[in-house]
Order: sequence, then C-alpha cells, then structure tokens
Amino acid sequence: MTGRCFFFAGGGTGGHIYPAIAVAEKIKKLEPDSKIHFFCSKREIDKKILSKAGFEFTQLSAEGFSLRPAALLKFFRTFFQSAEIAGQKIAQCPNPVIIGIGGFAAAPVCWMAHKRKLPLFLINVDIVPGKANKLIARWAGQIFVQFDETKQYLKKQKDKISVVGCPLRSSFENPEPKRAIERLGLDKNKKILLITGASSGSQNINTTLCSLTGLLNCFADTWQVVHLAGVNNFEQVKTGYAGAKFTYKVVDYYDDMADLLSAADLLIGRSGAGSVAEYAVASAPSICMPYPYHKDRHQYLNAGILVEAGAAIIVDDLPDAQDRKEWLAEELADLMKNDAKRAEMKNNCLAIAKRNAAELIARQLINM
Repeated sequence: MTGRCFFFAGGGTGGHIYPAIAVAEKIKKLEPDSKIHFFCSKREIDKKILSKAGFEFTQLSAEGFSLRPAALLKFFRTFFQSAEIAGQKIAQCPNPVIIGIGGFAAAPVCWMAHKRKLPLFLINVDIVPGKANKLIARWAGQIFVQFDETKQYLKKQKDKISVVGCPLRSSFENPEPKRAIERLGLDKNKKILLITGASSGSQNINTTLCSLTGLLNCFADTWQVVHLAGVNNFEQVKTGYAGAKFTYKVVDYYDDMADLLSAADLLIGRSGAGSVAEYAVASAPSICMPYPYHKDRHQYLNAGILVEAGAAIIVDDLPDAQDRKEWLAEELADLMKNDAKRAEMKNNCLAIAKRNAAELIARQLINM
C-alpha cells in the first residue's frame, strides 16, 4: 500500500531525532510515495536538525513533567494542546502510523494515537527508557530497542520488544573520512583526536580539554585536534586553544558525523545511545565521559557496552575540575602514545556494531 503517512513524535536532543531520521530515510527509499512528518519540541536543536534533514515538522509546546504546582499546570495545558494539534494533522492523512522516538514531546502525540487506536510503535535506543518512553511502551504495539538489557526495564512489555540496534543515518553505510579531512582543512599525515560533546556541546568536556593544551603540545608533531564545541561555547573554546602549538580546528557543529568519526583515530565524547552506536559503527576508539547528572545514569550503562567489548574506556565527569583533568590526562596520554591499543579498540568496535537497524525497523513499519 502506498501513500501512507508516518509520523515521528519526540525530540529535544539529537539523540532522539537522528535515529528517527535514519528510519524515515529508509521508509522513503523503500516506499517513495509515503509521507513523513515529525512532531518535535520547540528546542532550537530540533528545528536545526530537521530543517537540514528536509522533512516536514511541527514544533509542539509540550513541556516536561514536574510536580511543582505552576509547572504541573503548564504540563497538562501544553500536553493537551500538543495532542490536539497533532491529532488535527494526523486526521488529514490516510493510514497513519505513529512512531514515538523519546522525549517529552512524544507523550501527547502517542497518547492521542493510543486513544484513537492508531498503529503505534516506539523506538527506544537508551538502555534505560526515559519517563515518556516508559509510558508510551504501555500503549505501543511494538518496541524497537538497541540493547537486550533494556528488557529488564520494560518487563511487562518484553514480549513486544525487538532488539535491532540503533538506527543510524544512511551516511554511516559508506562514510568518506577523506572528505571530512578535506572539508576541515586537516593534515592527512597527522592522526586526529576528535572531541565532541554531542549535538549541543559539553561545557565540562570543553573546559577540561582547554586545560590540557600543555599535554597536547607534546603530540604536536603527530596529532591534530578537531573540537566540536557547540554553538554556545564556540568562542570560549577558540580562546582556550589560543597559543597552542598543535594543529587544531574548532567548529560549533558538524553535520557529516559519519565522515568525521570514521576519520578519527581517537575521540573523547559523551555516551548517549546514538553516540555509542555511531562510535562502534565508525570503528572509533573512544574515551567516554558520560553525562553525570541523569538520575538513572543511563550514559554510564551505554558506555559500559563499549567498555565490555574493549572498544572504549570511561573517564568520569567528576565534579572537581582538577580531578577530572588529571584522570583524563592520564588516559589520553596513554592512548595517544599507544598505536597498538587503539588498533585493538578499533577492531573490537566491529564485534558490536549493528549496521542495519534503520532498515529492519523501516521494513517492519511498512509491512505492518
């Protein structure tokens, strides 16, 4: 059947949106007449990513849940407003299929789909489902997850779970590392240390690396640095590297991450679910610095999968800046000097990389 509409609901971070884009790309490839629409949050990152991806989207006013009286009132008001807006849009399309992708913007759309008995699916790529996804899992007809370990957090829904991996954009199928090197004006004869704080950047990672210019100067002859600082921290990082002896390139954001990750000889970054999947598929040895402020510490669990496979090490994003700096400096120096260890980590990535999740999910959505 052609001409169906697939609505993806959620957002707030690139970690929610990029896997959905990967599935949407596959749907359009397999069923060109289908229509794709995203319901996302009003955060700027959602608009930025989806505008470049070329898919239609509607930004919803939905807010995160809070027990504070004023915030709770706003939550309910924006929840039902968002559900109504989504419902009106979905009603205009034949044979709609709704896919929750995580984040507070997903809940009102999926609740509306559940009430109308529409086909509803859930994509959950973190080991530990967030609040919205735990709710949506009750309603979904099928749940696609990255990790088998997720089943223990959705015990009542385990019969609906398919472990497929994390959907990655089509660019990860055939990355071109040389293209990233050329676009960024890098030295093809030097190894690349890539630093990334995910789509929005990381203040702690940024400041820690800027404090390690003395260490990095020692590797100036053989290494160069690419630092994805985030839009809000770009100038701060550029200032932090001023006077460095090593070659560096500071950028606020980079779209073609498949190329850049494949070009990296070592990376330092967060360990969101999408990020760890990308590290593995790109065979990028990594130092993971999990975001430390999530109550469920799910980024530590995500990184643990890479560590168990011998593809990464963890350095805690410690509250004390000096402790954080010393720990990272020790691990970083060791890996930058140790070509054999990095080669082993690179090879270990292959054992856990799952490359076809997007197509597996797309085919199941189309054939439902």
